[in-house]
Amino acid sequence: MAPRASWKGHLRLSLVSCAVKMYPATSSSDRISFNQLHKDTHNRINMKPVDPELGLVERSDLIKGYEYEPKQYVIIDEADLEAVRIESNHTISIEAFVDEDEIDVLYQDAPYYLAPDGAMAEETFIVLREALRRSGKVAIGRLVLSSRERIVTIGARENGMFITTLRNPSEVRATTEYFGNIPEGNPDAEMLELAEKLIEQKVTQFDPKAYEDRYEVALMAMIKEKLKGHKPIVAAAPERGNVINLMDALKASLGEAKPAAKSRAKAPAATKESATKASLKAALEASKATKPKAAPRKKA
Repeated sequence: MAPRASWKGHLRLSLVSCAVKMYPATSSSDRISFNQLHKDTHNRINMKPVDPELGLVERSDLIKGYEYEPKQYVIIDEADLEAVRIESNHTISIEAFVDEDEIDVLYQDAPYYLAPDGAMAEETFIVLREALRRSGKVAIGRLVLSSRERIVTIGARENGMFITTLRNPSEVRATTEYFGNIPEGNPDAEMLELAEKLIEQKVTQFDPKAYEDRYEVALMAMIKEKLKGHKPIVAAAPERGNVINLMDALKASLGEAKPAAKSRAKAPAATKESATKASLKAALEASKATKPKAAPRKKA
């Protein structure tokens, strides 16, 4: 069965337009989900609307209301919503073009695929797609989704186009509240070099398939065991490495670590700088044993 489009309309650039249809680029249908059951009957619980005065009510009796003051509502019906017609209800009008890296990742929201709607739209769609591809830019347009006008970016992707809805600036929190008290500082040159080498040790080519959801896998294994009537398997916690004190970390980084004595005096406290440096050195040495395979370099 062909996927169902979540939006249909037109894509327009100046006087050029074509019919298009849009599909969600992601799906959560394969995620494990649970239902609410009663503890005794194991019947699935139905969530029914309740009015504080009338009790249970029919969904057909529900209407929309906007709360303009506490417990004060203005009633909105379908005719009111239909009256709010703007161009982007049915047309994605391209307004500008920008470099893709100008779009801060904080503003990027939901991804969609865009395809031509019918054979008559294919020629225009392909022209617009290739013009986008050759320009190396993404288009900026507007689109109404779920009763909201969204700013979107549009770019070429394989044989189709790729749309990303953008968050409104009012939805993105400023960093000051979270980063305002973090000092800028100038890190120690040696520690900075160690950190850079640690990054180099772990550079690889990103493959999303290599990062499976380990919790989801363990959850499904537990469910399968319960279906068989077995006791659930308790997944082992991932290895986090030994926790060592600052003096041992420093000695390990210098290759002079010795077995801990049965009884010894408390080591003098190390400074924050030496502790960080020791930890970086120890981490760098450890990473050499698990260095990922480097991504192949393209020939010039």
